[in-house]
Amino acid sequence: MTGWFTSLKRREKATLITALLLVAGYLFSLPRPWFDATYSTLVTDRNGELLGARIAPDGQWRFPPTDTVPEKYRICLIQFEDRYFRYHPGVNPVSLVRAAFQNFKAGRVVSGGSTLTMQTVRLMRQKRRSYLEKAIEVILATRLELASTKEEIVALYASHAPMGGNVVGIGAAAWRYFGHDLRSLSWAEAATLAVLPNSPSQIHVGRNRKELLAKRNRLLAKLLDAGMFTPADYRLAIEEPLPDTPHPLPQIAPHLVEQLHRSLPGARLRSTVDKGLQLRVDDVVERWNADFSQNNILNLAALVVDLERNEVIAYTGNVHFGTGQSGNQVDIIRSPRSTGSILKPFLYYAMLQEGALLPAELLPDVPINVGGFSPRNFSHQYDGAVHADEALARSLNVPSVVALRRFGLPKFYDFLKRAGITTLNRPADHYGLSLILGGAEGTLWEIANAYADMAAAVTGQFRRGPFALLHEEGEPDNKREPGFTDAGAAWLTLEALTNVNRPEEIDWRFLPSARKVAWKTGTSFGFRDGWAVGVTPRYLVGVWTGNASGEGRPGLTGAQTSARVMFDLFNLLPATSWFETPYSGLTEVVVCRESGCLMGQHCPASSADTVLVPLKAVRGNVCRYHRRVHLSEDGRYRVYEDCAGSRGIRADSWFILPPSWEWYFKQHQPAYRSLPPFSPECMGGVAEEMMQFIYPYPQSVIKITRQLDGSRGNAVFEVAHRNRSARLFWHLDDEYVGETADIHQMELSPEPGYHSVTVVDEAGNRLMIRFKAE
Repeated sequence: MTGWFTSLKRREKATLITALLLVAGYLFSLPRPWFDATYSTLVTDRNGELLGARIAPDGQWRFPPTDTVPEKYRICLIQFEDRYFRYHPGVNPVSLVRAAFQNFKAGRVVSGGSTLTMQTVRLMRQKRRSYLEKAIEVILATRLELASTKEEIVALYASHAPMGGNVVGIGAAAWRYFGHDLRSLSWAEAATLAVLPNSPSQIHVGRNRKELLAKRNRLLAKLLDAGMFTPADYRLAIEEPLPDTPHPLPQIAPHLVEQLHRSLPGARLRSTVDKGLQLRVDDVVERWNADFSQNNILNLAALVVDLERNEVIAYTGNVHFGTGQSGNQVDIIRSPRSTGSILKPFLYYAMLQEGALLPAELLPDVPINVGGFSPRNFSHQYDGAVHADEALARSLNVPSVVALRRFGLPKFYDFLKRAGITTLNRPADHYGLSLILGGAEGTLWEIANAYADMAAAVTGQFRRGPFALLHEEGEPDNKREPGFTDAGAAWLTLEALTNVNRPEEIDWRFLPSARKVAWKTGTSFGFRDGWAVGVTPRYLVGVWTGNASGEGRPGLTGAQTSARVMFDLFNLLPATSWFETPYSGLTEVVVCRESGCLMGQHCPASSADTVLVPLKAVRGNVCRYHRRVHLSEDGRYRVYEDCAGSRGIRADSWFILPPSWEWYFKQHQPAYRSLPPFSPECMGGVAEEMMQFIYPYPQSVIKITRQLDGSRGNAVFEVAHRNRSARLFWHLDDEYVGETADIHQMELSPEPGYHSVTVVDEAGNRLMIRFKAE
């Protein structure tokens, strides 16, 4: 080859090189990319139905290019612009000669002779028209024909043709002028869009309408002559009026559209949302929002997820997106908000999976003070002691704080991080024990994903990632470490959450039409945020209610707002079966019915229950509340062997709670039996058994506030005594300060520093506690 080339004469070499350069130039003559244009972001639902769009950066409504165009439009376009489009190689010499003759005869340009392919090239280049530019268009048109099919060229033209005003392409024009997708174009609409680009600056739907109508109807007449439709179709088509003012584009799931626009601008995106369901969800949300707005609760967000597909099927980031008032533009689903009690099930699960808690183990429910933190139940009442699953279902605060203290704050903090809660951006100590009561922030998106992970753990089908918002080819690799892996603990947690009292206060188990849902609510401090998340094997529904501004409102609780919306949304979804019991992740143990702990040596056989627990729970706590006590034969007194005398003695198993627990417990459980008193012959019981401080805790720091007059205020000290009729004598340090009967509360005003309070009952039992006053 080289020898052959060197044998050529210089002129032949130059000719060959020139020819090669011309061929190379021709082959690479098309611009890359073909169209230097920005596009609108287009978001559709799972079936291709438009949800919403965002305008292109240059202010044009220019939808991303389409691969195909409707048959009616293609017929109209070719008939109007280039009847020989199917047969020429991009250039029609006959048309060019005819146009040159017409222009010469008229003395001005009256016809361009451009083919549809040449017009597509002109749209690519966006250059001023001239004879040189026309020659370039001729060359590039033939090159475009080699690079594309006829269908692709039509689609390129249709996607970039000016349609008047700031509307470009038939996709945007169909929505702006006719209010529907281009797939639904009628003959009249298709003809209108075919003739518009011919002179979009002079004739469009808002100007020179008579000329536009005449053009359209002439094209329809040509189609009739060509046999494209029947005379009846023609009469119907010419009767259709031209569109008036441009239609607004759909605003369905606008917060989702906005989010996808920011992350993937200028793309055509097919979301996982179901448009029909989304519209029904929006109706429910707007109806409830109108109700809540009467109490100045102005914002509401809802998320509906298909758990089997791991796809979001409805996304309502807020209400009334277009109003721009009351924070409606804020996407609450992605906004950090105070969590309230919505994280409590995660602590229950974490303790179950480690065997640190049995499902129905007793937890204290009494006033406590931990380092100045004094949590209270929402009802401001206390049960004394409550089973863990019941405490979760009733969302009691004190048992949750006690459980967190037992489990360990740093350990739970790390668990939440593994579960995908990224809003914990400060150290665990910053949140303290209030973490379980709403001391941290979370987003509805991440919290809902964590609940979905817990549901997935029951079946062992761990999710490959967060909820999908877009349909993608294939599945992503599972590179995430799921926070929930114990099937047994997850199933028990969800079972406990089915016992939450529903807003209608009707037991769903007695309603044949009601579905079984594991759900939890949350209410933040100051009534600022109302949460509700519900789970079935197939669906998850999450709802937040409140004000984007953070303003609290009386009555804004998760149960009274978000839960009602959540159950209405579940009613939109098909009913599903319940989770199958994961027996491989559970084992049977015998527990004490009263305490919920493993059977102890003093637990009576009549209190034995066989229950399912996570595998590690076999090492759980053994019942310490049943004790062996010695009673007189008639059961009226406690006795010892050396002092029973004529009263006799017998052994019995007795369920005994600590005094402070007992004081509250027996107010709610009339069947609870307090220990009988010691017989007069056997006085000298242990003080810790007879009475216990309710407030303060040992080594507490008590802050004494100032009164309005500047004087030092009081702190209320409280003791629980097993004997209701006992009288107690109080001493602050070594000074006697008074006595109490029945209700043992004493107001004291200790000076700053370390102190002790001692109480003595009539039997001589003593109890002392040390504390620091500030």
